[in-house]
Amino acid sequence: MKQFESISKLKSFLTVSHVEEIAIQSLDLTEIESLMLSIQFSKCLFLGCKMSDKLLNHLQPENFIFPILDVPFNTYPNTLYNKDSLYNGFDYNRPETYMQTKDKIVYDYHQKSLETLSIKDTLAQRLHDHSITNSLHEHISRFNERKVAAIMGGHKMERTDDMYLQVCRLSKSLTEKGYLMLSGGGPGAMEATHVGAWMAGRTDEDLLKAIEILSEAPVYSDENWLASAFKVMELFPDPAFDSLGIPTWHYGHELPTPFATQIAKYFENSVREEGLLALAKGGVIFTPGSAGTMQEVFQELAQNHYESYGYASPMIFLGIDFWTKDRPIYPIIQKMSDRGDLMNLNLGLYDNNEKVVEHLRKFSD
Repeated sequence: MKQFESISKLKSFLTVSHVEEIAIQSLDLTEIESLMLSIQFSKCLFLGCKMSDKLLNHLQPENFIFPILDVPFNTYPNTLYNKDSLYNGFDYNRPETYMQTKDKIVYDYHQKSLETLSIKDTLAQRLHDHSITNSLHEHISRFNERKVAAIMGGHKMERTDDMYLQVCRLSKSLTEKGYLMLSGGGPGAMEATHVGAWMAGRTDEDLLKAIEILSEAPVYSDENWLASAFKVMELFPDPAFDSLGIPTWHYGHELPTPFATQIAKYFENSVREEGLLALAKGGVIFTPGSAGTMQEVFQELAQNHYESYGYASPMIFLGIDFWTKDRPIYPIIQKMSDRGDLMNLNLGLYDNNEKVVEHLRKFSD
């Protein structure tokens, strides 16, 4: 089914007298109403479109018209989010202005909806997430799937940690080599992924300057965590490369990193988790983390063992001591792979970025 998410493209398409099976999403149709009234539509989807009663009557009953629901977000978003749409009106000189942004308003709504479990709210959230997934796959389709890689790791990783800088440099290097970098879109290791992608094409000195500014608020719970990020983006504007963050309002107290140029924010965390790992067909790099990172390791193991998405992708563990001593799951995974209990695994365990890059390059080439 052909989809339309802009008035100009839709108008160019409407050159016939009868249109079947197209989808029109979140558009204001009042400006082309006279044109649409001259055309017969059948079996078409109209998702959250603004239209007059006259046009509505013209389209009924041969089409499927999904109404705009009374919730504080677009139920049918036709694009991914970014820092401007989630943090609209934020002023880094006044960090308290976050309280009036879309991100905060929707988070507060989501928390309240968990108490009431209204069918209207749960339906609106599922419809929203469906549209986000649609936009996400459309965006991903522009890239070589074997050069879409994700970095996983703890949200508590501080901006002053050595591993934070290492992740920034790794993501910067991979981005410059043509990879689209993904993460869970939050703070810590996730943010480092997008800081590195944002700084791709700039010097290492520029990166160190950016981290110096970020280090003024080293943890995500610092009230200046978001403000310091906006300071860096003002100093180093207009990134040359994209990166994709996939956060969730389920963990809305962890703000989404604004360094991700594209943000697919979900309500349903399980959909977000599964989708993130499924998209990273170029490989997943696991940096030190806690329970959430452990969960992602075993989800990725299952996907690769069963080759759920056509083939197995590299699973790279960054930090030898962490993954063999602090969280000694790598030796277990390796042993199970060697004796055939786990099939199709492509494993790597390294301390330095160069070996990670080389491992991924051999897989993608």
